[in-house]
Amino acid sequence: MEYNLGDDDWDRRERNETPTQRLDRNWSGLLQELRVVQTGVQLLTGFLLTVPFQDRFYVQDNIFQSIYLVTVSASVGATILLLAPASMHRILFRRHRLKTLIDASQRCALGGLVLLGIALTGVMMLVFELVIGRTAGWFAGAVTVVLFVAFWFAIPWRYRELDTGEDLHDRAS
Repeated sequence: MEYNLGDDDWDRRERNETPTQRLDRNWSGLLQELRVVQTGVQLLTGFLLTVPFQDRFYVQDNIFQSIYLVTVSASVGATILLLAPASMHRILFRRHRLKTLIDASQRCALGGLVLLGIALTGVMMLVFELVIGRTAGWFAGAVTVVLFVAFWFAIPWRYRELDTGEDLHDRAS
């Protein structure tokens, strides 16, 4: 297989797929990925929004409350970005703008994942600080950042750089 073929040429040759079929497949795949995270980020945001209504919240210092505000802001931002493709789809429906929709949704998904990673880091910091102490909170936050960056970005990007153009089904044959 020639790896230097363009995506459209490769899809036409290997998948017998038209550009429109490819867009439909890409949109379906993106929607499946978004469905995985949308429910979780909405639940996280909902729980975070209830925190200030707990009596214990107001006995915490300004650092704790600042971390909370960054965390809830990141979670709300992630919710907005991860739900944005549904809104865009409604507005662009029947306008034959699927490529535009996919490109914009891809950016929203990546931005939403970054904000979700920030929110999860903040949640770990807050929970560990409440249960064990500030040092444990900062440590938990650092570990979360390392795992988030490694598994959501560094490892996938490394595989992308190592990509030889050889798909798994090609290696098996």
